[in-house]
Amino acid sequence: MTAPIETGDVAEFEDEFATAAPGRTPLVIKLLVAATFVVFLNETIMINAIPRLMVDFNIAERSAQWLSTAFMLTMAAVIPITGWFLQRVSTRSAYATAMATFCTGTLLAAVAPTFEVLLLGRVIQAGGTAVMMPLLMTTLMTVVAAEDRGRVMGQVTLAMSCAPALGPAVAGVILELGSWRLIFVLVLPVAALVAVSGMRLLVNVGEPQVSSVSWLSVVLAASGFGSFVYGLTKVGTASWTTPALIIGVGVALIVLFALYQLRLQRSEAPLMDLRTLKHRTFTVSLVLMSAGFMAFLGSMILLPLYLQDLRGLSAFQTGLLVMPGGLAMGLLGPQVGKLYDRFGSRVLVIPGSIGMVAVMFLISRIGTETPYALILAMHMVLMVTLAMIFTPVFTLGLGDLPPHLYSHGSSLLGTLQQVAGAIGTALLVVTLDNRQDHLREAGATTVDAFMGGLQWAFAAGAIIGIVVIVTALMLPAKVDAPEGVPVGH
Repeated sequence: MTAPIETGDVAEFEDEFATAAPGRTPLVIKLLVAATFVVFLNETIMINAIPRLMVDFNIAERSAQWLSTAFMLTMAAVIPITGWFLQRVSTRSAYATAMATFCTGTLLAAVAPTFEVLLLGRVIQAGGTAVMMPLLMTTLMTVVAAEDRGRVMGQVTLAMSCAPALGPAVAGVILELGSWRLIFVLVLPVAALVAVSGMRLLVNVGEPQVSSVSWLSVVLAASGFGSFVYGLTKVGTASWTTPALIIGVGVALIVLFALYQLRLQRSEAPLMDLRTLKHRTFTVSLVLMSAGFMAFLGSMILLPLYLQDLRGLSAFQTGLLVMPGGLAMGLLGPQVGKLYDRFGSRVLVIPGSIGMVAVMFLISRIGTETPYALILAMHMVLMVTLAMIFTPVFTLGLGDLPPHLYSHGSSLLGTLQQVAGAIGTALLVVTLDNRQDHLREAGATTVDAFMGGLQWAFAAGAIIGIVVIVTALMLPAKVDAPEGVPVGH
């Protein structure tokens, strides 16, 4: 464990560093947001490189897609462990572990002589990425005053939404300059600079708690969530038997994991503390966020299919078209957060959820001749409505927990994001395929059948979004800060 700065004024320095006056963001949060931006940018940055990789390594597209699938699987397997990990180590140790792991994976990917080594590099990168979001969320809830959290959570939204939106476009520019290896070569020094700067300035927040780890819990969590998400990624690419069997095994392991955590709660520290679910607002927020991510991520998988396979745009052009929406969502995050701090969640989340469903129904009516300007406008409006939802709900849900459950709440939230995204993608892809096959059998052309399948899939995403509206109506405007939470500095 890395020791905090040892000076006679360490306590005073750490307090000044880790906290800030209302309206100002603590430096510790700024550093963690910068690091989170770098690692989340990498999550989508390989999408445009797949055609190059297919040629260089002589592999099929399905094999190349594993660079994204393996990243998601690793995130789903590692995030459940972070609740325990973040309680056991200091802020500096967690940060150092995450960034060192990410940089190691990036270096390995940059020099990878084979596709298997490149895939291993991506898995290692994902291991570091999985730690960053729970670390950022937990630290934010610990050091930011309750009345200022919305604004600061908006800055987190900036990192988490802008980075994935920029990934494909950044990769497209880099690929114009040369090999796919340049992606990792250019990311590595940026990540290393952020890591070194963070370690020079970062101080520990809170005190680590010494506890043993349940290795059975680790195995059940990693294999359960990993199998479940992997099975979902196989939906639509194989017969129903294989994905159904894998999903069934994953569900069984997750149930065993949950039951074992309930048992551990009686005598020792669980790997993931499910007592977070006893807090009503957190649980409702969890359901809302899961439904929102199912609709959002599932639909965002469909839009590139429409733009590239049906409209003939390149991956780079597609990235440029959807990038303004991601930027709008991220840049509005801090402003939405300020509105939440002033007026509460309901005035934002309820109109935002209704707007999200309405826009997704409009997107379900696009056709083969829909103007790109209209698609861009609808996508930007969709991102604005999501900013109105996600920033307040993140803040409200975690704010309902007592401090000792922050890390476990962040871990559970991050895990369900991965799972919900995989479920949404699988559900909408199945809807697309089934409707497309039905129209083809009825005599429709290939283009008309594909367009009809896309329209039904987008409509399915909008129907999922109705759950967001229902749960939004169940949320309070704000929650009272539990005992032990900073109320002002």
